[in-house]
Amino acid sequence: MVFSSLVFLLIFLPVTLVIYFVIPKRFITAKNIVLLIASLLFYSWGEPKAILLMVASIAVNYVFGILLSKFESKTKRRIILISSLVFNLGMLFFFKYFNFVTGNRFKNIALPIGISFYTFQIMSYVIDVYRKGCSTQKNIVKLALYISFFPQLIAGPIVRYTDIEKELTERETKLDDVFYGAQRFILGLSKKVIISNCVAVIADQIFDKYQMQLSVSGGAATLPMFVAWLGVIAYAIQLFFDFSGYSDMAIGLGKIFGFKFPENFNYPYAATSIQDFWRRWHITLSTWFKEYLYIPLGGNRKGKVRTIINLLIVFALTGLWHGASWTFIVWGLYHGFFIVIERIGFKKVLDKLPKFVGRIYTIFVVLIGWVIFRSPDMTFAVKYIGSLFNFARPGWTNAMGIFNTDVGKYSLIILLLGIIFSFPLVPKIKKAIENKKYGLNVLTIASSILGILLLVYAVMCLASSKYNPFIYFRF
Repeated sequence: MVFSSLVFLLIFLPVTLVIYFVIPKRFITAKNIVLLIASLLFYSWGEPKAILLMVASIAVNYVFGILLSKFESKTKRRIILISSLVFNLGMLFFFKYFNFVTGNRFKNIALPIGISFYTFQIMSYVIDVYRKGCSTQKNIVKLALYISFFPQLIAGPIVRYTDIEKELTERETKLDDVFYGAQRFILGLSKKVIISNCVAVIADQIFDKYQMQLSVSGGAATLPMFVAWLGVIAYAIQLFFDFSGYSDMAIGLGKIFGFKFPENFNYPYAATSIQDFWRRWHITLSTWFKEYLYIPLGGNRKGKVRTIINLLIVFALTGLWHGASWTFIVWGLYHGFFIVIERIGFKKVLDKLPKFVGRIYTIFVVLIGWVIFRSPDMTFAVKYIGSLFNFARPGWTNAMGIFNTDVGKYSLIILLLGIIFSFPLVPKIKKAIENKKYGLNVLTIASSILGILLLVYAVMCLASSKYNPFIYFRF
């Protein structure tokens, strides 16, 4: 089941909300049970067998947490921690990377949806208990809810146990929270259905057609330069609005149920460096790798050479986290390379230049990276990147020809809106309105009306469209 489906919007969510809010707020255990049952149903809807894996993971890590609370010996606690890491990483390796390592010999091993997200969450819990950064959760219902909570179960944000530890025991949802959560959810739904799904047609058409041309021509086909740029720009907009849309929906739903999830995106395409980009893109993943890998490796405390090695390890694994493919590893190292050159001096150069120079540099680097990320293999990626600089065949007419039809013109409008809204224009407008007399009231009314219109239009789009899952479901 996905958020952007009529089953979820018209049946699952309304029923869950009614049952949840009928229960008095003092019966927090009952509310947790309702959310846990709803979460297990949500996950098992599309993958009934995979739920057994997640339940087993919860049970085993619950035991690890209990064992850590019973021992003070550093040696015993370290053994328990290592055992938990072997179990969790071993499970992730088998289902996500075993085929990759063995050359895809065992194609019957299916990748459970969301396994990367909930495995990282449960690992952070055990590690934090080991570090004594949080207490052991002895109530298995609360721990199970933390891991399986349906708003952020499948595609994040990655929520650390300490983020919602108190809310699992005591929380209150105010009317303002419900209003804000509903608005945030509608915003995310609109991002996904109205923008991401639309520009995905452009990106898929260009990437898939070129892949077919390469296959037919034996690798000799070239793509017109402007068509190539159009394809990667469309994909960049698709990916951002798809993933940030899911995060918005998750944060909004969490708020409605009384949970405050961390932000996951902060206008990454407005970044002025690659370092800045990774402070804005998939923030919870970056934070996870920093807290549980980069710092334990030594961070920047052991000299420049070790810092560079640590950064490259982190970004190689960041790429690998996204999928079992060399393209993801190369994409991670590619970003790691620019992080390194910025750390050793290039960032100081950027800081002395006008901000628009840093933004152009960052967008350029990120777009090239998205080609690698989107490509089926490195051969295709190299060919496509070459087409971005195919000055002998600019192909402006070819690019504009994609928008000749009525559907194409609509896609062009949505693509342009996606580019505009990728930058912090809306917050500036909101701030300007709020500073006016009666601005807050006007903003509240306007946002409410706009929210209703967006919801109606998004549902209409869903009713007439094909199934289009979130991109990050595959990770």
